[in-house]
Amino acid sequence: MTRLNNLDAELVQELGDFPEDDLDIVFTPKECRTLQPSVPEDGVELDSHVRDCVQTYIREWLIVNRKNQGHSDTCSLKNKGSRKDFHKTLQKQTFESETLDSGDANFQVGPQHVHALPEEASRTTLASSDFDLHSLQPDPRLENLLWHISAKEFERQNEEARRTNRHAELLALYPPLDEEDAVEIRPVPDCPKEHLGNRILVKLQTLKFDIEIEPLFACIALYDIKERKKISENFHCDLNPDSLRGFLRSHTPSIDVSTQARSAVFSVTYPLSDIYLVIKVEKVLQQGEIGDCAEPYMVLKESEAGKTKEKIEKLKAQAESFCQRLGKYRMPFAWVPISLTNFFNLSTPEREIPEAEGLNGKGSSSDKRATLLQVRRLSERSLSSEDSYTVSNFKTSSLTLSTFFKQEGDRLSDEDLFKFLADFKRSSSLQRRIKTLPGTLKLEISPAPENLGYCLTPELLPVKPFPENRNRPHKEILEFPIREVYVPHTIYRNLLYVYPQRLNFANRPPSARNITIKIQFMCSEDPSCAMPVIFGKSSGPEFVQEIYTAVTYHNKSPDFYEEVKIKLPAKLTEKHHLLFTFYHISCQPKQGASVETLLGFSWLPILLNDRLQTGHYCLPVALDKLPFHYSIHSPEKVPSQTPPIKWVEGHKGVFNVEVQAVSSVHTQDNHLEKFFTLCHSLESQVTFPIRLMDQKITEATLEHELKLSIICLNSSRLEPLVLFLHLVLDKLFQLAVQPMVIAGQTANFSQFAFESVVAIVNSLHNSKDLSKDQHGRNCILASYVYYVFCLPDPQREVVKPGAGSSAILTESRYYTFGRTSAVSVGSKLLQSRVISCSNPDITVTQAANDEEVKNIVSSKPMDHSSSRMSFYVEGTNDMPSICANPRPSNKKHFHEELALQMVVSTGMVRESVFKYAWFFFELLIKSMAQYVHNIEKQDNPRRSRFSDRFKDDITTIVSVVTSEIAALLVKLQKESEQAEKMNISLAFFLYDLLSLMDRGFVFNLIKHYCNQLSNKLNSLSTLISMRLEFLRILCSHEHYLNLNLFFMTSASAPASPSPSLSSQNSSSCSSFQDQKIAGMFDLSAEYRQQHFLTGLLFTELAAALDADSKGISKVQRKAVTAILSLLSSHDLDPRCSKKEVKIKIAALYLPLVGIILDSLPQLHDFTISDVRSGKGRGGSPEEEQESAGAINQNMALAIAGNQFSLRSSGVVLVCPSYRQSATLGPDTTRNLLICFLWIMKNADQNLIQKWIADLPSMQLNMILDLLFICVSCFEYKGKQSSDKVSTQALQKSRDVKARLEEALLRGEGARGEMMKRCRIPTGNDRSAGLNENLRWRKEQTHWRQANERQDKTKAELDQEALISGNLATEANLIILDMQENIIQASFAAECRDNLLGGVLKVLVNSLGCDQSTTYLTHCFATLRALIAKFGDFLFEEEVEQCADLCQRVLHHCSSSIDITRTQACATLYLLMRYSFSSTSNFARVKMQVTMSLASLVGKSPEFNEEFLRRSLRTILAYAEEDVDMQTTSFPIQVEELLCNLNSILSDTVKMREFQEDPEMLMDLMYRIAKGYQTSPDLRLTWLQNMAEKHTKRKCYTEAAMCLVHAAALVAEYLSMLEDRNYLPVGSVSFQNISSNVLEESAVSDDVLSPDEDGICSGRYFSESGLVGLLEQAAELFSTGGLYETVNEVYKIVIPILEAHRDFRKLTLTHSKLQKAFDSIINKGQKRMFGTYFRVGFYGSKFGDLDEQEFVYKEPAITKLPEISHRLEGFYGQCFGEDAVEVIKDSAPVDKRKLDPNKAYIQITFVEPYFDEYEMKERVTYFEKNFSLCRFMYTTPFTMDGRPRGELSEQYKRNTILTTMHAFPYIKTRINVIQKEEFILTPIEVAIEDMRKKTQELTAATSQEPPDAKMLQMVLQGSVGATVNQGPLEVAQVFLAEIPADPKLYRHHNKLRLCFKEFIMRCGEAVEKNKRLITADQREYQQELRKNYGKLKENLRPMIERKIPELYKPVVKVHSTRESFRNHSFRKYDAQASSQST
Repeated sequence: MTRLNNLDAELVQELGDFPEDDLDIVFTPKECRTLQPSVPEDGVELDSHVRDCVQTYIREWLIVNRKNQGHSDTCSLKNKGSRKDFHKTLQKQTFESETLDSGDANFQVGPQHVHALPEEASRTTLASSDFDLHSLQPDPRLENLLWHISAKEFERQNEEARRTNRHAELLALYPPLDEEDAVEIRPVPDCPKEHLGNRILVKLQTLKFDIEIEPLFACIALYDIKERKKISENFHCDLNPDSLRGFLRSHTPSIDVSTQARSAVFSVTYPLSDIYLVIKVEKVLQQGEIGDCAEPYMVLKESEAGKTKEKIEKLKAQAESFCQRLGKYRMPFAWVPISLTNFFNLSTPEREIPEAEGLNGKGSSSDKRATLLQVRRLSERSLSSEDSYTVSNFKTSSLTLSTFFKQEGDRLSDEDLFKFLADFKRSSSLQRRIKTLPGTLKLEISPAPENLGYCLTPELLPVKPFPENRNRPHKEILEFPIREVYVPHTIYRNLLYVYPQRLNFANRPPSARNITIKIQFMCSEDPSCAMPVIFGKSSGPEFVQEIYTAVTYHNKSPDFYEEVKIKLPAKLTEKHHLLFTFYHISCQPKQGASVETLLGFSWLPILLNDRLQTGHYCLPVALDKLPFHYSIHSPEKVPSQTPPIKWVEGHKGVFNVEVQAVSSVHTQDNHLEKFFTLCHSLESQVTFPIRLMDQKITEATLEHELKLSIICLNSSRLEPLVLFLHLVLDKLFQLAVQPMVIAGQTANFSQFAFESVVAIVNSLHNSKDLSKDQHGRNCILASYVYYVFCLPDPQREVVKPGAGSSAILTESRYYTFGRTSAVSVGSKLLQSRVISCSNPDITVTQAANDEEVKNIVSSKPMDHSSSRMSFYVEGTNDMPSICANPRPSNKKHFHEELALQMVVSTGMVRESVFKYAWFFFELLIKSMAQYVHNIEKQDNPRRSRFSDRFKDDITTIVSVVTSEIAALLVKLQKESEQAEKMNISLAFFLYDLLSLMDRGFVFNLIKHYCNQLSNKLNSLSTLISMRLEFLRILCSHEHYLNLNLFFMTSASAPASPSPSLSSQNSSSCSSFQDQKIAGMFDLSAEYRQQHFLTGLLFTELAAALDADSKGISKVQRKAVTAILSLLSSHDLDPRCSKKEVKIKIAALYLPLVGIILDSLPQLHDFTISDVRSGKGRGGSPEEEQESAGAINQNMALAIAGNQFSLRSSGVVLVCPSYRQSATLGPDTTRNLLICFLWIMKNADQNLIQKWIADLPSMQLNMILDLLFICVSCFEYKGKQSSDKVSTQALQKSRDVKARLEEALLRGEGARGEMMKRCRIPTGNDRSAGLNENLRWRKEQTHWRQANERQDKTKAELDQEALISGNLATEANLIILDMQENIIQASFAAECRDNLLGGVLKVLVNSLGCDQSTTYLTHCFATLRALIAKFGDFLFEEEVEQCADLCQRVLHHCSSSIDITRTQACATLYLLMRYSFSSTSNFARVKMQVTMSLASLVGKSPEFNEEFLRRSLRTILAYAEEDVDMQTTSFPIQVEELLCNLNSILSDTVKMREFQEDPEMLMDLMYRIAKGYQTSPDLRLTWLQNMAEKHTKRKCYTEAAMCLVHAAALVAEYLSMLEDRNYLPVGSVSFQNISSNVLEESAVSDDVLSPDEDGICSGRYFSESGLVGLLEQAAELFSTGGLYETVNEVYKIVIPILEAHRDFRKLTLTHSKLQKAFDSIINKGQKRMFGTYFRVGFYGSKFGDLDEQEFVYKEPAITKLPEISHRLEGFYGQCFGEDAVEVIKDSAPVDKRKLDPNKAYIQITFVEPYFDEYEMKERVTYFEKNFSLCRFMYTTPFTMDGRPRGELSEQYKRNTILTTMHAFPYIKTRINVIQKEEFILTPIEVAIEDMRKKTQELTAATSQEPPDAKMLQMVLQGSVGATVNQGPLEVAQVFLAEIPADPKLYRHHNKLRLCFKEFIMRCGEAVEKNKRLITADQREYQQELRKNYGKLKENLRPMIERKIPELYKPVVKVHSTRESFRNHSFRKYDAQASSQST
């Protein structure tokens, strides 16, 4: 370190140097729910198993902490406050877009009067509404704008301004990353704690019947009817008034508080819909059946007076006497069930269920639907510690029940109860079968609060908090879950439940009728030895010695439902037993007779073979006194006695009883029992042989039996194994390291113990019922390692009270052997070790020829003896330092033993070890940490801390795990998840080792890992993915920076990361540094050596970005997020907040810049795909749209419009060497770019400038392109965009998120700190972790995952907008800083020409985005500096950029924000001034400004002309005040320009008025464009504006036409300029596209001289511009479905492309043509072209529109009502709804009849009209719908003015309209210029109709394939009986008589021939139909035929009657008359048929 210069040394110090040991051992006391922990009773000597259990339950947790988290924690106190209010420290950024939202009065357009447009299109009229600019008040001006200062000084001031008030931490503003990638977060496991299910609090308030005559007692429990199981213990409750309770005074010696509870907390782990709360009511025993005793309750009412009152009093007295005599006996009385379905409202919809299910009760629930406990469905996964908080709050519900069911004496068992409940659930029939009692039961059910004060556990221990002064406690009721609950025991609990069930005394003497059983728990046979361990019931003592069951009157075989709860003593002996005594109770008092008559005894020993007895028993009953020592035998197996015992029914079992235990001491599992017993026999002094179950074990067989029991451990049931897991593992680990002497021999159990642990770990992981965390770690094991595990301590010995000597004995017993006694555990182990050494996969010896390895690790050669055994560490062995410690020398170290066992394991064991390596790794780490802590070895160097053999083992383990991972990955897909988990475990292991072992050693392991993986894996993406996750975890180390030697900048760094820093001095000469600067930005080998981890990470990133294999985009995302999360952690690490430190850190990341520049072509381009619409148009994940954002080269060029210029302006086109790599998704690109900006912000600016100065211009252009993308990427998206967030993204449930966050907040190092700081404040308490309002600050913009918009408060949205506004500002300022750097560097290097354009392009792009005023101020300042510095160059070379710049600046001149306007005006003025003074280039700038304004006005509807006028006035003020320019013509020219602009603004005002009327608006724009006929640039701009407007309205064809017109304009100009044969000859060449284009040729040479400066200077006036316009037009035509036109457009484009040899473009063009032709073939007739309407305006209100007629083109299938509604609506708004009327018919309008105060609109549907000659030309469907200028509509009328009349008077008027231009045109309505009318007489109308009918028939008949339905429809209309009237009536009207008027002869004949053909076609159709019909339509066919026949008959005379005059021969013919007639008839016939077809 001495070699470092001072500053560096200080920095290192500050970052905590390499703290020697950052692991800390902490003992934390266990959190205990109760005031005192639950422990066995005092004064009893416990056996060792119970003692161990209790010890395990009360021992403190041992946690290994990272000291250095403290580093961030101490600071986090300072920071928490600031981070919680982080957003308060931010300055609110003002954005134009948001000020607009608030609505500015100036441009709220109300209904206005419609001004007509003057027809003549001259400029003067349009500017007529100008008003004088001078009348306005100018804005304040920048006073220093015209000062004379040097450019350098100007730049310095700008930079100073930019540097002030900047946000220090860029990534604090960046939204936190999605956590799915955050593999480095190891969730802290949940602390093991007692399992509590979903808890509900039940309070009993009232229990009474209509008459109150005696005390009643309630007992409540839960039952699950589906599982047919009682699922809770009983809760006894006494609600009697004191007066009635007094009846029992003599029987209750004392009343303990705990028995007075009236509210209970029930717990339900598996809430299902079939759970019932059953309340049983008992009363004191009295004479009579239950029915008799209940009788008074059914008939009497307290309220009634008179006799009833006397009866009640009598009953009361009776009751009192019974109470005094029989007060301690009870009888069953009534019961009532309550369904809890509503309370456990599972995922079913909330069904309405009456609260008290069917019991005509009033459910007065506070929320009638009682949707309580909305419990998440616990799927098949059973409850584990993390699933157990699933109850969400529900409203408290009060229930009132008014009906009870009477108990049936012969149906009291649980079986009967379940039957009743099932009936009850199905229907209410139960009420009819069982008698009911009226009464009142009130209770309240609510969710139990977390900390319910004054509550007792099932053992009656007080729970915290426990205030003393309350009177009635709450009781927690123990649950009996229906399925296993896998939660290890953490408290001492030892309860026994006894359930007497049935007694059969049927064959006993008659005395046995009213039977009760007295139940006692005896500690020996003496009657006085009944122990007070039975829990009392309500209102009595807490513990009692005996309990009596309820009596069923006169029943010899009663059922019982009693539950006796017993607190088991901790030490049980064989004398403990349950004693049952049976009595008959005399209900009637008889003189001298006692109440009880003894009937017999039975008993049950508690232990059998030292094991607790539980289960079902059927016991015999003895009639006499029991013999001595009876209790050691079970009653079934009592040896024969003298005198013999008398048994009921000859020793048969007559008494059924069930015993169940709930105990955390008794395992109730044979395998566990055996294992624990044998372990204890080793630990404590026992006398052999020991008895185990039914076998005896001698000392000789002990070792074998113990090994067997260890092996069998895993065969035990999973539930007990999990319950006792902590103790089992502790014991196994004890066995693994503790040498045992058994029968004088040393036994070694290590291998067996280890294998057993592996088996247990395996089965816990494989169990479907146990939960795992996101890394696949079993939660129970994880919490064991984290909290419970501590090093097994061989000296551990619990000194037994009173037996002092035994401690010394056992002590010596452990140490009676030396090292030599550790002999082989059998050849199997030896073999396995040899195998593992010869296994080629395990590279134990390292290749020492690797230089780097030598440097990193300088440990001694490693010694491998293949016969190595489990060993004990000698003091002198290889750790001389340990000698000083007074420790026994024969102790195995746990970590060494564990590592050894991992290495030597084989087969299945080995497979499991590595599959669940995380567990063993964490054990290793925790044991190593404790070992280091214990040997106080901090002074020792890390290298000698662990033995070489151990290091060897670790190397082997890492190597094996790596090859396992590789092997799995090569296998099937399903194994890859397993590999991933192992990979992550390995990474965490090495991460932890960095804190414990020599870092060089660990680095070596990492290196081996990387090499080994790349040798084994062939799939690149998998390989990178694995290594990335691995490195990401390592890099999250809190000393990551130090591990990377970040303080060694390139010029002063050693050659390797060896701990001794190497020789180069940092003060080396500067020239040397200069050479190195460029190298600092590259990922060189040297860099990778010095900065080991970062080097590896960058290598992976570079490889990922470079790769192009399947699924790589996921990997790329991983790589980028890994680096971003690292940078975020630096930004949020208080240790790195100093600027110098940040500079050093940024230097470490410089190579990233090189990597990002290399990946430039792959970046998602935010400038082109409209990202605002959400991810890839629909929220698809990144993989699916890898190519969506890829830049479409052609579009980029067409838009930019300069294919053929040298420096292309398509963003990414700088890199001509195309790498066809996968494009990165938008998220990944964004994350990569923010990293780039972070480095640029934090790196040393001088360094960056030097670097830029040395870069070749190619590289610089790449940097500019990168900046260009950055600008669009970090554009501010505003608050409102959160509406548009794509909702498909993962919508993780909120509680999962909260849990994950909880884990993150406790996460380690700077990461955890980062999460803490990024958190949105939700209140200060820790419990907020699970608060459901907790939300992560996901950024509200589109790239974030779907945010729950609906539940974000306004404050949160504002806060998000505030943060993202600051992010956008800061990002753009960093980009601006970079551009300044580039400008300065390039200026110095004299290579500015090709860079300035790039810089401008970025600036212009940034001005086009939504920016804050802060940024704009600085940006305009930079622009002004640029103009001042490079003015000439700017106006000469960068014409296009200059034009864009003008437009952007002008846009900001219309800003509503004063500051922005001021800045923009100043910039614009400076632009003009410099362009004037530099090369008198002012003409061009004037042109550009004018065009910019024109396009601004046309495109942006929300822009505000008032602000713009004010800006123009301000610029005028500058010109007037500019002293230097007064002598020139500049001020006058400026004024002229401004007036011109002002007049354009007036057009805008007009356009505003027509905003709602698109046709009028287009007319206006059309006029404006026409007005610029002499100014091609402006006309082009307006045409483009029109195209844009059309596109917005989806009028694609019109938009395309606008572009075609623009292209024709350009073609005219180009043909004037140069005559190239491949170019179109002006607008004539475009005639095939549209005949209207010829308009563009109006500009003649004398008007326009193309050489004049400033004319036609826009980018479109070039060949590439022409192609660009035409390509856009082709795209639009294609969208509009006019594919034929696409071909015509490309006919003009292709020669130009051919001339330029642009084959790539030609390929694309032809593929588009192919698409177009395909579309014509496929869509042909199916396309929808426009629908046309004639619209006439009448009324003076319309101004110039009055009496004007237009043809409107509307979208296809627009109905008349639609257009009518639209126009009526719009004009209604303008003139008032009442003033507008739509004329419904199409008849000519008589102006005189109209109301002058109204506006009339006449709308008529028109169809295109063609003459017959035209029809020959227009063959295709398209041709009949394109280039239309004639339309026709028909108006029916009669002579008397009615529109319709009889056939004979029905006339028709056909009107043909001709429009001024052909459709489609550049607008959607065109004036009508000519109108022709034809009138048809009634007979002509008839002819037309009949022709139409005939045509329909012909078409239907000849259709191929035939369409039967269609044919029948047409036929029905022609010959159907109902419509016979149709054709027939026409014939009768017109053909019946020969007309009188000879003029009508021809018509008559025509009609006759029409009918002739008609009837012929009908015949054909009927025949055709016959062939098509199915069998079921035969009748229909006959009917048709009949009708046809009728019709034919009726028509025949008329058809055959000819008019003789028409057939007179003109010339005499010498043949018979007849043949002539036939001949001419045929001729006519032919004629007629030809006409009709």
